[in-house]
Amino acid sequence: MTLLIICFVLFLVMGMPIAFVIGIAGFAYFASAPYLNFQTATQMIVSQSQSFAFLAVPFFIFAGNLMNVSGITSRLLSLARLLTRRMYGGTAQISVVMSTLMGGVSGSATADAAMETRILGPEMMRIGYNKGYICAVNCITALITATIPPSLGLIIFGFVGEVSIGRLFAAGLIPGILMMFFLMATTSITSRMKKYDPPRPDAPKLTIEELLDNLKESIWALLFPVILIVGIRFGVFTPSESGAFAVVYAILIGKFVYKELNWKNFRDALITTLKDNGAIMLIIAMSGPFSYAITWVKAPVVLSNLIFGVTQNPQLLVLIMIGFLFITGMFVDSNVNFLLLTPIFLPMVKSVGIDPVHFGVLMATVVTLGVMTPPVGSALYTVCGIINCPVEDYTKESLPFLAAVMLELAILVFLPDVVLWIPNMIFGAM
Repeated sequence: MTLLIICFVLFLVMGMPIAFVIGIAGFAYFASAPYLNFQTATQMIVSQSQSFAFLAVPFFIFAGNLMNVSGITSRLLSLARLLTRRMYGGTAQISVVMSTLMGGVSGSATADAAMETRILGPEMMRIGYNKGYICAVNCITALITATIPPSLGLIIFGFVGEVSIGRLFAAGLIPGILMMFFLMATTSITSRMKKYDPPRPDAPKLTIEELLDNLKESIWALLFPVILIVGIRFGVFTPSESGAFAVVYAILIGKFVYKELNWKNFRDALITTLKDNGAIMLIIAMSGPFSYAITWVKAPVVLSNLIFGVTQNPQLLVLIMIGFLFITGMFVDSNVNFLLLTPIFLPMVKSVGIDPVHFGVLMATVVTLGVMTPPVGSALYTVCGIINCPVEDYTKESLPFLAAVMLELAILVFLPDVVLWIPNMIFGAM
């Protein structure tokens, strides 16, 4: 176990890509253990990717990329601008609303943060926002996509932990909307304090007719997560098949409704999807030997005994796990955290009566938050790189938004019915 940890930490500090960090660390343990052989390690790499349920991930990534090039994203942006034009910090508020709407399209926090920074960043700089604030609001508001279906994190959690993906999708709706309100309030307060982007006195009030006209254009994107949940609930398709449905849906809407999907856009979306899926599947495959190794050395049992030695109070136990996930998320890729820590934490929360769907939504939020925090957050460096913003400025400006996220998480921990009300209503209580 010592060699496993040393290799993992050493390669991570060296800046090696995370797939190779966990892959080499896992193989190093197999090489040092005479009772294990490389044939088993190779089998673990192959078997880790041999899951019909996991087909949902590449399909949803492809669907999200198709929606981005087929006019759906631009129409959601138009709706977000309409809803926020009379708010304080209106341009920053667009980012919050857009992330909520885009949660049902992209499913990826990093992709959402990058897209919004490219679209909104230049305009926000023009009207006086500083770069740190621009990156903070566009990056952290993308956390909403961690729970709004189809969240890739929830799919991976459901796949690894054998938890109903349909229930997870339904459970993510209220937390996602609640986070939207928390982040909108934070944006309003901070914008007022910094005197950013006050509402124009001549901005017309939103009318019902104007809203309905805009909804006619964006309704197809807004219906997407609803169709997914209803389709899974009534057995029209399985979670894996829902990914294939998402691709067909994106093609039909882009080609025949919005008429913006052409062969060039389709090819671009396909190339982007191949790159995204290649990175994710490499991490998933290489996590096989590592997962097998930490199970073999009984790391889950050791960590379980350590945490249970502190407390067996369900809420305190979950708070300790959230703190642990937050710290590991600052150093380890979110997909790796799902793959390695779900099998460790899920039996523990079940043993104290915590609903696995409730914990899955909390874990998806905290683990995804890791891509937005230093020192190795992928979304952080992506958005900072787009507008050339120092990480120190981003970190300082992100603190109020992080505080809002933590407050929302505390509410979800102590009020599980907020998370479980919709899945229990749609699928029945467990």
